[in-house]
Amino acid sequence: MDTNQYLEVFIDESNEHLQSCSESLLVLEQNPDNIEIVNDIFRNAHTLKGMSATMGFEDIADLTHKMENVLDAIRNHKIQVTAELLDVVFESVDHLEEMVSDISNGGDGKKDVTQTVEKLKRLESGESIENIETVVAAPSETVTEVAESKLIFDDFEQTVLEQSMEQGFSAYEINISLREDCLLKAARVYMVFEILEKLGEVIKSTPTVEKLEEEKFDTDFSVAFVTKENQDDLKQKLMKVSEVDVVNVQPVQLKKMEMPSDIEEKKVEEVAAVETPKPTPTKATPTKTEAPKTVKNNNSSKTIRVNIERLDILMNLFEELVIDRGRLQSISMELNHNELNDTVERMTRVSGDLQNIILNMRMVPVETVFNRFPKMVRQLSRDLKKKINLEIIGAETELDRTVIDEIGDPLVHLIRNALDHGIESPEERLAAGKPETGSVELRAYHSGNHVFIEIEDDGAGIDRERVLQKAISKGVVTEEASHSMTDNQINELILASGFSTAEVISDVSGRGVGLDVVKSTIESLGGSISIESEHGKGSLFSIQLPLTLSIISVMLVEIEKEVYAVPLSSIIETSIIKRSDILNAHNQKVIDFRGKVVPLVFLDEIFEVPREDYEDDGFLSVVLVRKGDRIAGLVVDSFIGQQEIVLKSLGNYLTNVFAISGATILGNGQVALIVDCNALIK
Repeated sequence: MDTNQYLEVFIDESNEHLQSCSESLLVLEQNPDNIEIVNDIFRNAHTLKGMSATMGFEDIADLTHKMENVLDAIRNHKIQVTAELLDVVFESVDHLEEMVSDISNGGDGKKDVTQTVEKLKRLESGESIENIETVVAAPSETVTEVAESKLIFDDFEQTVLEQSMEQGFSAYEINISLREDCLLKAARVYMVFEILEKLGEVIKSTPTVEKLEEEKFDTDFSVAFVTKENQDDLKQKLMKVSEVDVVNVQPVQLKKMEMPSDIEEKKVEEVAAVETPKPTPTKATPTKTEAPKTVKNNNSSKTIRVNIERLDILMNLFEELVIDRGRLQSISMELNHNELNDTVERMTRVSGDLQNIILNMRMVPVETVFNRFPKMVRQLSRDLKKKINLEIIGAETELDRTVIDEIGDPLVHLIRNALDHGIESPEERLAAGKPETGSVELRAYHSGNHVFIEIEDDGAGIDRERVLQKAISKGVVTEEASHSMTDNQINELILASGFSTAEVISDVSGRGVGLDVVKSTIESLGGSISIESEHGKGSLFSIQLPLTLSIISVMLVEIEKEVYAVPLSSIIETSIIKRSDILNAHNQKVIDFRGKVVPLVFLDEIFEVPREDYEDDGFLSVVLVRKGDRIAGLVVDSFIGQQEIVLKSLGNYLTNVFAISGATILGNGQVALIVDCNALIK
């Protein structure tokens, strides 16, 4: 049966199980004697093993099986939970995440995890894992004792076996024992037959197929099997099936034997087993069409999985509807027809409600990004030999999927920066009168049409003098300019490209890359970042992001006959000023805006708009925009008004147009370019 149709479900549920494993492992580290937590991790690993074996991803199933053995040894009090053990289990989870990610990207999910497997084997047996070098996988155990045969062949079956062996096939008798606590025996039998069917041909089974289907057996069953696989590989593949306890593979002893007199069952069923060896699924036998599912809560039956591509298509169609809505509004205003006006007004309300529903459907909790950080902080704190506690607040806060996809890497950089540069070593913290365990708080919350993500630490803070000296030495600022800089401006110097105060380059930081990427990525999303810090007390990095990037509110302005859109999120206010109020400062035209000097940016010069002769009435229309603490005045010819527009990309050939972030189609069919205020203020 083709399993590709279940691939997406497998990937989603595998990621859920692995995330649950990571979270439980972090809790287990704080409560190493809590066996219930170990049971939770074991159940997730067990389910993942069964899913991956069913889907044919043998490397995942094998590694999960080895990890499961270690967890089982903990449950049975054979070994104890230690930091060394948890490191290896975390390493296993990391490998599994990489393998699932490879599958989601079209790969086969294979990865060389020989060293990790060797560590798991040593842990299971209670050995130390120190000084492990690259190892070669040991050959699988072979059966040294030939068990007594449980299969008796009639003439027909023996002839089939003999002919198969003459053609170069190997004939094996496979004796399989399921665990005593196995709940769905028929399902496990089905999974065994699925594997065997791919590798060769089943000649006979004891008990018969029908009895196996109906679970009319204890825990053992035997199979006569013809294949070109070798004995050891066959055993390894069958051991990956969940709930299989023992697999004994031995060559078939071809010795013709008489049937006992009390057995009169030379039945059609056994002959049928040659032709159709695989059990036919019944109600008691879950098939591969039913991927294992984890019940999250009582409302799970009210939710469905929807491919994100379908939501993207739905969003694109709605964007076209928004454009047509604007066109209808424009026609309605021109005709001034009452019934048409009423219809357009109602359509505007309904489409507005539809817009909110579609945008909410695309919202994803930031938890999907935040979940990766506890494990990362644990590993980094061990690498840096620091004690750090990470607290996450507001993980349920929702953001548009397009923003979620981009915000992960910037947050990784900021947290790594907080751990390496911010939090001091335990000795330094104790000397400064602080608790030896540092604190990092990751927060997310809504405010208006924006989401704020904050990272706060109680570390050393930013040493402004050191930052200034480094910035001056690298030519980021001049010494004269540094005297007039505010504290926040000095803090933001660490976001400059190539800037770093680290004396030594390490795996964590010191190369001067990272924070400048954070800044550029956030600004490309239409957001902003600010830094507050007090030396010796800690730092607060605050990121402001728009809820969505697809449909935005803008102020439409006109320059000559061209229309431009300025995002409302950047606008402070609009104003009309007299030309006589314009001043000159450092060869720059400025105005006095409520006691603050604001530079003017003439958009007709920036965008090289061809001018016709026109009468100067002595007034200028100005849009005042903000980027952080900086304000600028964009000079335009006139204001058209506010409108919701659909943000469209300029395409691959117009990726580097200065101060233009995209375009939109207006109601009258005209194209309006969207102004990138951040680029202009730079």
